[in-house]
Amino acid sequence: MKAIQISEFGGPDVMKMVEIANPTPGEGEVLLDVTAIGINYADTHQTENSYLSAQTLPLVPGIEVVGTFEGKRYLASCSSGGYAEKAVAHKAVLFPIPDAVTDEQALCMLVQGTTAWHLLKTMGRVKAGESVVIHAAAGGVGTIAIQLAKLWGAKVIAVTSSDEKSALATSLGADAVVDANSSDLAKAIREANGGKRVDIVLEMVGGTTFDQSLLALADFGRLLTFGMASRTAPTPVHPGSLMHGSKTISGFWLANCFGKKEMMNDVIDELFALIADGKLKPVIGGTYPLNEAAGAHRAMLARGTTGKIVLKP
Repeated sequence: MKAIQISEFGGPDVMKMVEIANPTPGEGEVLLDVTAIGINYADTHQTENSYLSAQTLPLVPGIEVVGTFEGKRYLASCSSGGYAEKAVAHKAVLFPIPDAVTDEQALCMLVQGTTAWHLLKTMGRVKAGESVVIHAAAGGVGTIAIQLAKLWGAKVIAVTSSDEKSALATSLGADAVVDANSSDLAKAIREANGGKRVDIVLEMVGGTTFDQSLLALADFGRLLTFGMASRTAPTPVHPGSLMHGSKTISGFWLANCFGKKEMMNDVIDELFALIADGKLKPVIGGTYPLNEAAGAHRAMLARGTTGKIVLKP
């Protein structure tokens, strides 16, 4: 089969198209004929070996695919090996796709959809009338989080880095948009919320974006961190500083939800139903052939993409 493989860690250019043997499924696993592959920001960390879990070489990156097995379509999670014409997945992480949901729409739900759902519901405990700040609002998680937050009655403040991304966020229902490059981001966020501090922030940039988000947080506010796209750590936070304002900082990693039916299967079923009902509209920002995986990564790292990026084998 054809696959994208890396034999050294580094940036997008370490990914090469190769011919390798089909993977062999183990006990409880199936071999899928891959029809679409999801690209996640985590994949860029996989290739650098800067992911939360250590990687080993040689590596076929990719953690999610849509494929067929015995004539049925499934969304599937892989520990790695997704950037290929065939992929192995455990039966426990196969999610049947309804006819009303396309391959590309399904790929939006495994990582981005469930992450947005859990950030807002499980971690943020969002309530109607609360203000929610969504960084990287035009990205895969952001575009879904805007729609879910609005469905659940929140006021959404989208943070974006271009006019095109701002327009996309507004079209999805954002009540206000803030320029990610604002010289005083905390002030800009407060102004977008009518001069008031905000209840919830979904943050995955790190560095000064994290610092400024914390400054914008209201009493009993929740700052939810789920990535560090800038590769820059925020200023360390002293626990005592959180007592003033009774603020919460929480981390979220989707891997901690794997293997829990109520946190993965049930949530994905709910998200599929919202798509089928027309209440959730996944944004497909680009489709690349498998041999252009490096170009897709470069576009993502340059913040030049919106929504979900898909590879087609």
